[in-house]
Formats: sequence, structure tokens, C-alpha cells
Amino acid sequence: MVAGFPQMGYRTNTFASNPRRRRTNTIGVVVPRLNSNFMSAVLAGMEKVANGPACNLIISQSLESVKKEEANAITMFNSRVDGLLVSLAYNTETVDHFEPFIRKGIPLLFFDRVFSHQQCAGIVIDNVLAGYEATAHLIGQGCGRVMDVTGNLKRNVYADRLKGYRQALQENCIPYEEDLVKVTDLSQEAGAEAARQLLAMQPRPDGIFVANDFCAVNCMAALKTAGIRIPGEVAVAGFNNDSVSRVVEPGLTTSHYPGQEMGEMAAKSLIHHLNGSKNIDVTHTIMLRSRLVIRQSSLKRG
Repeated sequence: MVAGFPQMGYRTNTFASNPRRRRTNTIGVVVPRLNSNFMSAVLAGMEKVANGPACNLIISQSLESVKKEEANAITMFNSRVDGLLVSLAYNTETVDHFEPFIRKGIPLLFFDRVFSHQQCAGIVIDNVLAGYEATAHLIGQGCGRVMDVTGNLKRNVYADRLKGYRQALQENCIPYEEDLVKVTDLSQEAGAEAARQLLAMQPRPDGIFVANDFCAVNCMAALKTAGIRIPGEVAVAGFNNDSVSRVVEPGLTTSHYPGQEMGEMAAKSLIHHLNGSKNIDVTHTIMLRSRLVIRQSSLKRG
């Protein structure tokens, strides 16, 4: 039994005033954080779809904590949601806390940060390709030593972007160097620390690929404070196409993450499954395409 869940899979009936009702017309959504442009776009897509069939969303955030994620799962289960959409927390290693949903036949769909489970579908972007394209672009601009600032490699998004980074190096006959890969929490402080580490290296990297824009912008600020010319001395690429990437100087090259499309796809898939019009194929991962947005931060060659 998962801690906090009632035995025998029984759920407290918070809709007891209408006991004959078989559906609650509610979908639970668990996200790592609400205060990100990407997740706001995802939720906007879900809301757009859910508003059509008069379906309500119950939205919660894990704050990047598996403990909070477990508590959210219990709340969603006891709220008798018809289905669940989940993007996993930074430090989630198992999905045991979602097993009560699976045992009860409550559909569970992972998106963005997913977990491979034979009874759950997933929606992601092609993170391998996205990581490859960003790194290959930097190499194409003349970068011979590209630093990769990434997140927890237990999460598919960061592990796959690293695969793409390594593929781009290999295709361009550039040796992979473990010292050039920095696993961080992608915070403001992590961006500044990545800049300090880059400045201390000999020879110094001439390109840097950062796994989110917020961290990349803070890395750029620290490099500029140290007198480094961007992109002349260090070319920079981020990820997500957040609004900050368009207002920073120089404009940040980044990968456009189709957040609203992902949210719409997730909500449509789950609602169609619940309505019986189209079952979710749990053997298939839906993969969306990102797009590299090239701005001045990476254009060494104009």
C-alpha cells in the first residue's frame, strides 16, 4: 500500500451529494512548477481543450519535490478525478505513488517529464533532436569546445538533450569531454556558477548550451560582467523560447518548445479516452517537434 492511500483502493467520495454519478468530469494535473512560461503555455492548451466538453481541471504543483508530488497524488485520488496528467518532479525516481490510479483503471498520461510505464502513455518533444540541433548550430558557428549545462539526468528531457549534444559532437569529430557537462538545478545561481566554471577552464569553451533560458540568461549576465563578448568569445544557446530570451541583449538563441500544443494534445488524448471515442495507446509515445530559433547570442559568423 502506498503511504497515505486508503486500503483496497477505496476513495473518499467528495461528491457524495450525487452518489449515482459515474463521472466527476474532472481531470487532475500535476506539474513541477506553475511559475514557468512553458508550463503556463501547457496549462493554457489544456484549459482550451477542457473548456469545450465542460471538463474541469484540478491543478497542483509538486514544487520539484517527490514528497509533494506524492501528496498531490493522494489528493487527486481522493478527489475522484476521472484521469490524471502528470509532469514529474526533478527528483522523482519511481512512480509507485501513481499505482493506485493504474490499479483502479484511472487513465494516467505523462507529459514532458515522463516515466516509461507499460500501462501509461507519454507526450514529449524530440529532445534528442533538439539537443543535437542546438549543439550542431554552435559547432557550425565555429565553436570547437561546447559546454553543456543540463539538469537531472534521471529526467528524460535532460538525458535526451545530452544524447543529442553527444551526437552532434561525434558527427563533427569533436571528442566528448565529461568536464564540459555540468549537471545543475538550472537556477539563477546555477547560471552564474556555470559562467564561473567556464571562465576557469583552459582552454576556455567558446560555446555553451544551457537546458533552459532562465539559467542561460543568468549565465550570459555573469559572462558579460566578466568582460566576455557574446557571441564573439562565447556563443550561447538556451532552451524553451521563454519571453526573457527575446528581451536579453544580445537576443538568446533557443529551442521553441511547443507547450500549448503539448497541453492540447495531452488533454485531447485523455478526454477522448474517457469518452470512449479513441483509447490512449499506452504502447506509443506521442512525440512533438521543437524548432531552433536563432538569435544574435550564437551568431559568431553573422
